Amino acid sequence: MNDKRVFLIVLDSFGIGAEPDADLFGDVGSNTLGTIVTSDRYDTPNMRKLGLFNIEGVTCGKRTEHPLGSFARMQEASMAKDTTAGHWEIAGLVSEKPFPTYPHGFPKEVLDAFSKATGRGVLCNKPYSGTDVIRDYGEEHMRTGDYIVYTSADSVFQIAAHEEIVPLDELYDACRKAREILQGEHGVGRVIARPFIGKAPEFKRTPHRHDFSLIPPKDTMLDCLSGAGLATIGVGKIYDIFAGKGISETKSTESNQNGMEITAQWQNASFSGLCFVNLVDFDMLYGHRNDIDGYAGAATEFDRWLGGFLDGMRENDILMITADHGCDPGTPSTDHSREYTPLLVCGKHVKKGVSLGTRKSFADIAATILDIFQVEGTIAGTSFLKEIEARDGE
Repeated sequence: MNDKRVFLIVLDSFGIGAEPDADLFGDVGSNTLGTIVTSDRYDTPNMRKLGLFNIEGVTCGKRTEHPLGSFARMQEASMAKDTTAGHWEIAGLVSEKPFPTYPHGFPKEVLDAFSKATGRGVLCNKPYSGTDVIRDYGEEHMRTGDYIVYTSADSVFQIAAHEEIVPLDELYDACRKAREILQGEHGVGRVIARPFIGKAPEFKRTPHRHDFSLIPPKDTMLDCLSGAGLATIGVGKIYDIFAGKGISETKSTESNQNGMEITAQWQNASFSGLCFVNLVDFDMLYGHRNDIDGYAGAATEFDRWLGGFLDGMRENDILMITADHGCDPGTPSTDHSREYTPLLVCGKHVKKGVSLGTRKSFADIAATILDIFQVEGTIAGTSFLKEIEARDGE
């Protein structure tokens, strides 16, 4: 049918328990969902009805006897726990080699090339919390005009600058130059612009963040779908994560709430294809800041919105809800965590109550989406469409 639509919503960092190799990442015992359900701000009846607490291996929360969707526990095949690798794998591209990380800062040759290209010096150059780094280096940045360059446990080159010192266009241009430098051996997953405003000690990051990712080295489901003439709509940082490759339309967001509003607008629009959504606040505002109540509140807010979205689904719509990694706000670490992720699938032509067990790759999502649209593509993953597709009378 030419009116099929898939809404794929990524709850950024919504992990559901440590993967078997979590010890290799320093994440033994991490469980984002297990942590946030302990907050009195957590209340997600709609996700529960879809089968969230029926997923294999989930021991928190209350199972439902009659789930309204199909569900699975997703295991990451890529040796990573970052946003880029997670989303690429969801889209059918497994990263065989992890992106480089810099626990001791970036090498001199990288920073020298960056300073030469931008005409500004560099401050910090070590792993840092995004809010702490502007608190500790913001005044020196304003005095010198040097960029604040920092990283994390993820493969990122982050550039912070005050909007009154470095105009946004100049900051974004600096990121593009950094992206050109950071290739090959130093090909980090993302270069991220981190603008901020205000006066010390009350500096505040703005919503003008922008990510500059590597171009995916192989085709993803987005290329396959767009090549078949179907819509591939990115909401939030999807366009950035894929460097625009395979995306037909895009809309950036300023918050989870804004992302949900835009997704609802697309639900009311006419298109055939995929609407791929990232809701980043879970990770950016709460996971990385170890804010359990804030994370729980964001989950509750999403669930309230989800109720209305479910009511508005059309005959041939399919909704998939998943995540790209974990970021347990209850552990001492403020970094991402190596966790399984949930998958909830529902629609009028999706069987209810089907447990897909534990899938060996996020890429099974991509393979299934191509199967839904009957599009061929050389991507990773195994389709589970036949297991969840409801026939007439089922």
